[in-house]
Amino acid sequence: MIVSLAIYIGSISPIAAKETILLQSTTSTRNSGLYDTLLPEFHSTTEVRVNVVAVGTGQAIRNAMNCEADLLIVHSRKAEEKFVADGFGLRRHDLMYNDFVIIGPKEDPAKIKFATTLEDVFSRISEGRHRFVSRGDDSGTHKREADLWSSSGINPKPFSGSWYIEVGAGMGSALNIASEINGYILADRATWIAFKNKRDLSILFQNNKKLFNQYGVIMVNPERCPNSNSDGAKLFLDWLLSKNGQRAIGNYKKSGIQLFYPNSKNPKD
Repeated sequence: MIVSLAIYIGSISPIAAKETILLQSTTSTRNSGLYDTLLPEFHSTTEVRVNVVAVGTGQAIRNAMNCEADLLIVHSRKAEEKFVADGFGLRRHDLMYNDFVIIGPKEDPAKIKFATTLEDVFSRISEGRHRFVSRGDDSGTHKREADLWSSSGINPKPFSGSWYIEVGAGMGSALNIASEINGYILADRATWIAFKNKRDLSILFQNNKKLFNQYGVIMVNPERCPNSNSDGAKLFLDWLLSKNGQRAIGNYKKSGIQLFYPNSKNPKD
């Protein structure tokens, strides 16, 4: 029985491999519920199925470098361009964008809602030693947060474990922790809108050009990863960048609010 089962599995695995692609993706796209809408629509057009691994951008890129991906959707342009320049990806495409927001307790002890710049926001939080939850996971959100601290002239690392709390978790989990301790946190707007455990948290700072959040999509280079399903990945990539895929992204809403804004260059049917 065991031998016959092994033969059966071996006989179908090449077919299954051709019909499945592995997408390494940010946690924000999954936590927002976007794939629950996009994938059924894509699956209705093809036999190719998409399996999603949702991790931070840094981990997603490392996984793809280890040939554990056919396609990437991440949001750290500098890291994405390096991935392509190093020969791991074929080409980076703009896919969609939204923005980051700074969340905090409604009573806002740091009074960041009165800040006029991001530098002022981070200065108020650090000077008052107000609890700030950092994802601390090398994700696109974490990279942006680190850049914002740096551009504010502040290094919070020496205070890790006191008021600066590094959790090494995805966006949803980090928001849950911020909700439990009533702390400040940088979040992508899409995950925040879809997040159900808001409790006493609210958006306190937003609509700043430095909080722009661009997502890119990259196909893994089959010359680096010869076992990758490049045909299946190309089908999904082309659909995402097409008018139909871009329309599906733009139509996705939570509570009547659009979460992502498609911006593929010259989408085609």
